[in-house]
Parts: sequence; C-alpha cells; structure tokens
Amino acid sequence: MSEEYGELGVDKERLKEVGIELDSSKRSGTFLLEDQDAKTFASFFEGVEVMSIKQAMEKYDWVKDYFWKILKKDQDEYTKMADSEDVNGYFIRSLPGAKVEIPVEACLYLKKVGKQRVHNIVIAEEGSELNIISGCTSHPGVAGMHIGISEFFVKKNAKLSFTMIHSWDTTIEVRPRTAIKVEEGGTFISNYILLNPVKLVQTYPTAYVEKDATAIFNSVIVALEGSVIDSGSRAVLMGENSRAEIISRTISKGGKIIARGHIVGDAPEVKGHLECKGLMLSENGLIDAIPELEARYPNVELSHEAAIGKIAEEEIFYLMSRGLSRDEAVSAIVRGFMEIEIKGLPEALQEAIRRTIEMAEKDLL
Repeated sequence: MSEEYGELGVDKERLKEVGIELDSSKRSGTFLLEDQDAKTFASFFEGVEVMSIKQAMEKYDWVKDYFWKILKKDQDEYTKMADSEDVNGYFIRSLPGAKVEIPVEACLYLKKVGKQRVHNIVIAEEGSELNIISGCTSHPGVAGMHIGISEFFVKKNAKLSFTMIHSWDTTIEVRPRTAIKVEEGGTFISNYILLNPVKLVQTYPTAYVEKDATAIFNSVIVALEGSVIDSGSRAVLMGENSRAEIISRTISKGGKIIARGHIVGDAPEVKGHLECKGLMLSENGLIDAIPELEARYPNVELSHEAAIGKIAEEEIFYLMSRGLSRDEAVSAIVRGFMEIEIKGLPEALQEAIRRTIEMAEKDLL
C-alpha cells in the first residue's frame, strides 16, 4: 500500500511531533493504524517485513503462536478489552542476519471518539538488527482511550532498538501493556518520550533477559498541569551474565508522575543499574520515585540512585554570568536534564529524540 499520510486525513503536524518523517527515503518501512484500520503499510528494505497483524495472520500460520506468549489475556481489565475481534496493530519482523539500520516508522493514530485496541508483534530474528520509531498520537479535539498490547521477541544475538514518542491530548487515556523476551546474546533498547499533555498514561513494560543478553530502558517524561503519568520499566535477569539498565528523567510542571523501576536478579553473575532523576518546575506538581531491586542469588550486582529536586539558583546565576538571560539559562538546564546518552542508537533515532525535546522546550518555561 503506497498512500502518503497526507492523503489519509491525518494531521501532519501531530505526526511530526512524534517523529514521523513523512519521507520514504528516510525509513525502511512504514505503518499507519487509524483507529482499528491499517490505512497504509509497506517495506522498502528486503530484510524487513511490515504489515498489519491481520495480514500477518493470513500470511503465516505460525504468527498465532506469538499472540499472548509473554503477556496474559487476563492480566487486567485492559488486556481483556484488547482481546477482541476488531483488534489490529503492526507486525514488524527483521529476517535472520538482516541489518536494518534505517528505522521502520509505525504510527498509531486515534481519530475518533472511543477505544483503540491494538496488538503489536515485533520479531528480530537471529543475528539481525532492527530499528523502529513508533509515534502515537490523536486527532485534535478527540476524546478516547488507547489500549496497546505489544510483544517483542529478540532472538539469539539479535539487536532491537525501539523508540516510542507519545503526543496525545488532555482528553486521552493511554494504557500500554508490553513484554519483551531477549534471547541469549540479544540486545533490546527501549526509549520512551512523553513531553505533551495527556489525561492519563499507565505503562510498565517488562523484559525477560536470558543468558548474556542485555535490556536497556530510557525514558524522558514531562507532566504538565492536569496530566497523570504512572510509568516505569522492569527487567527480570533470568540468564547468567545478563544485564539491565533503567534510566529515567521526569519533569513535573503541575502534573503528577509516578516513576517506577524494578530489576530482578534471578540468575548468577547478573548486573543491573536503576537511575531515576526528577525535576520540579511547579509548586503544585508531584513526582513519586519508586525504585526496586530484588536479588535471588548472592553473586549479583544491582544498584540504584534516585534524586528529585528543583533547578538550583546558583546554576541559573552561573549561566546568566556567561551572558544568557534567565529564561535562556533555565531552558539550557532543562534541555541538559532531559538529554540522555543512549549508546548504540542510530543517528536517525537520536535526531528524532532531539527534535522532540526541542519542540517541547517552549512549554516548559
């Protein structure tokens, strides 16, 4: 299917806010889901498959074996809601040994009032490399709920980088349910960016990490007034010498944030680090950091650090002494706080994150 986004009645500006390039030369595949309908999908690289879940089920009989494999249908009321006949979503798969450096772009777009039920399956086959940028947004003025089920499978010695950028509205509730299986020697990198107002987000992806494998979660979250965000990441280190890192940056400008992190050392010789830093920019906001470490073997190495505070006046004064105005100084500090060094991320994904952060700066001053 080759239609361009502009011909589909979607808001181009909203797509740009979530990193969607609108340029086929800059992506290896594309997917757009409007409510429950897959409006367009295509692959531009022979090593990657991109299609709707419904089409994948028709093409491959084995796809059904990946449904609800690492998530449970009855996990909560929202997983039960997603287990419906009209559910749709994307199927993205890198073939064995393929190196897909240019990202696949996937957009989940809520256009009408109601519930969007999504079930996504992503598979990085053995020895492959796959990069995805997923932009989730809603049509201006629409009220509703997004329920997104996502199951990721990183096969032996494969690498998957997944960057999700959310830009919703104060009328939208968002309830993703995500699980990841990282097989021996595999690497999974997740980046979650939420900088715009939203009514509610509740998300807590869990990675199950096998021998010599790695899971990395990075998140940058801003809660403006009226937003409630309950977000976190969990890694279960279930294989010897597995690794996990969870890094979060949260900013409250009047909104409520619960920042969770949990690393379980469930095998010998595993290592994990959890870092949660929060910045208060308003007197009426809230940040609640909840780091958890759980060791089940004596020879594990787990650590965490958490800090919440406000911008120090001496930092502002120093930058003003170097010629910046007060607003410019505050902007520079906030921008530096939100920037996270993400190792091994393709430049296209780094640029999408930088651009999103820059677009959000004006709302934080």
